[in-house]
Amino acid sequence: MSVGSDFPVQGSWKSSSDWNIVVDPLNGEPFIKVAEVPQTELKRFVESLRKCPKSGLHNPLRAQERYLLYGDISTKAAYVLGQPEVYNFFARLIQRVSPKSYKQALGEVQVTQKFLENFSGDQVRFLARSFAVPGNHLGQESNGYRWPYGPVAIITPFNFPLEIPVLQLMGALYMGNKPLLKVDSKAKPQMTLFTGSSRVAEKLAGDLKGRVKLEDAGFDWKILGPDVQEVDYVAWVCDQDAYACSGQKCSAQSILFMHENWASCQLIDKIKVLAERRKLEDLTIGPVLTVTTIRMIEHIQKLLEIPGSKLLFGGQPLENHSIPKIYGAMKPTAIFVPINEVLKDHNFELVTSEIFGPFQVVTEYKQDQLPLVLEACERMHAHLTAAVVSNDLLFLQEVLGKSVNGTTYAGIRARTTGAPQNHWFGPAGDPRGAGIGTPEAIKLVWSCHREIIYDIGPVPHHDSVMPKTERFRLKKWAGVVFHRRGFLPLSPFPLPLLPGDQEDPVCSNPHLLRGIDIRIRNLNFHHPWSIPRSDCARAFTRLPTVTTSATAKPQKT
Repeated sequence: MSVGSDFPVQGSWKSSSDWNIVVDPLNGEPFIKVAEVPQTELKRFVESLRKCPKSGLHNPLRAQERYLLYGDISTKAAYVLGQPEVYNFFARLIQRVSPKSYKQALGEVQVTQKFLENFSGDQVRFLARSFAVPGNHLGQESNGYRWPYGPVAIITPFNFPLEIPVLQLMGALYMGNKPLLKVDSKAKPQMTLFTGSSRVAEKLAGDLKGRVKLEDAGFDWKILGPDVQEVDYVAWVCDQDAYACSGQKCSAQSILFMHENWASCQLIDKIKVLAERRKLEDLTIGPVLTVTTIRMIEHIQKLLEIPGSKLLFGGQPLENHSIPKIYGAMKPTAIFVPINEVLKDHNFELVTSEIFGPFQVVTEYKQDQLPLVLEACERMHAHLTAAVVSNDLLFLQEVLGKSVNGTTYAGIRARTTGAPQNHWFGPAGDPRGAGIGTPEAIKLVWSCHREIIYDIGPVPHHDSVMPKTERFRLKKWAGVVFHRRGFLPLSPFPLPLLPGDQEDPVCSNPHLLRGIDIRIRNLNFHHPWSIPRSDCARAFTRLPTVTTSATAKPQKT
């Protein structure tokens, strides 16, 4: 199978003489030949991206017809992707490149198709909806716009090879950006969207000087509340959350906090039965593409060294398979660790290390230990998804009010995975956090706020706005000293003259001119408290009192 024998750039296809060979994750044989862009061709991509202005290819004030264009594109793409022969083809293709069950692969295609339906017709232009606020006077109005970044980059992971790239790519295009799907640092994109591991996310944030939006992997938790009900259903959801796609979801259930009431209902035994039904033949369990078998076994052994920990099920490599050693092959696994041990400083980092595979930690808490559970959730560094499995409203209120995860499911049907197109999916608690799938996510990730204040007039021509320079006929004049270095600032104390300064002939000892409105005549200065260096000028004002010396009495005008 050859993919990308040519690569597109600047509107044309270019051939490549260099190739990368990807081995089949199921048997280790050469699987895909991917064209490698040679170093000499990188310049084309950089130049192409740099041709896009910071104002984007379209925005609310330019090339607005492109909003309609992408609405039409989404309509047609959604229709085609909804045809059985098309969605079946993509589901099977997903299974080949990221092995998962047909149901899981088909779900990815369906989410993508529904997303395209959601942004058909006028929905793209609605993403750029602006607002206006009345100004202070006739002709003034402030307008807020959703503005594109222009040249941007998208880096997405292997585990959802259709859904995540399409949803983020289309979101970038909808808002007027020009995205590059495999970024080179020389391109200097205005913004880069990254979906993947927290470790890589932090490195990118530094390399790109913060110009990133991150939907990084999370160590995702599930809390079972005190109200035990629908045990079979809850067990099934726990199995799906932890082990579907072989645990290779950024939303996979990483740790299960189980209230003591659930311990007597054989929940763990039910999860074990469901997990052991998974098999390689139908890809309900399969290759782990980023964590080797040895790495997972080492992690299990370290956890089992914690006092009170135990293996609940799994912990063994898959048998009778041809998965190459560069990948992982592990049975669905669960390790129990006591809640008090979880919170110890020397254990916490180990227990909350994300293993991107079929693995979870289970712990149990008593009614009065809920604060310990919430402390553990608070200390975790990534806050993507979470589930609070309970219909107890007071319990939900307590947990939801003291947690932060960006996509949190609550109720007896709560899960950690799913990520459909009809609600926000993304982390919280991080200003770099990105979302996917909804209008709010697209606007947050792929546009910024721009404010334009219109002030078109009419221009007023009355004294209250533009005072005349000679407004009063004064009976007496009071002088204000100007230094050659500039106008003397107002001060409540006498201001001494410096050597070489010129005195005003009217006022030889200037003091604060209290409560006055200064009008300066025949002066052309650039700052309200300065005049040209060589000038010695006189300011005229109408004064309630005039002080000409430190001991002088007030005089009436």
